[in-house]
Amino acid sequence: MAEDKTVAQNRKARHEYFIIDSFETGIVLSGTEIKSVREGRVNLKDGFASVENGELWLYNVHISPYDKGTIYNKDPLRPRKLLVHKTDIRRLVEKTREKGFTLVPLKMYLKEGRWAKIELAMAKGKQLHDKRDSAAERDAARAIDRAVRRKVRGEY
Repeated sequence: MAEDKTVAQNRKARHEYFIIDSFETGIVLSGTEIKSVREGRVNLKDGFASVENGELWLYNVHISPYDKGTIYNKDPLRPRKLLVHKTDIRRLVEKTREKGFTLVPLKMYLKEGRWAKIELAMAKGKQLHDKRDSAAERDAARAIDRAVRRKVRGEY
């Protein structure tokens, strides 16, 4: 069984949002788009998902046009349909109606070397003071780890 190959990650998402829950979705791509995905030419930075007419759609995810493609290349920023069960879509609609919740792509990967998947997260936006608190906690954890390593090495 082949390993999952991560094609793109949205590192900024964990800084900008509190991640409440994450789940896997399939994504509908054209032939030239999947070739670009396999080359790793994907940018998830500004992406988000929303439910429209009972279907889940992914917006602002940039998949570069395939170099060797012709007229079959699609618009790099076009909306793409996500494949999710109806019961999951109903649950997502209820959650996203709450104030501050949004659906954010965390990473895109190739499952079993064949199927393109998106890890989508239910997220709540952080305010500036939350971001500062997160940075302070991260810096404190690094300082503690550094001190422990020095103590183990006998540098104190």
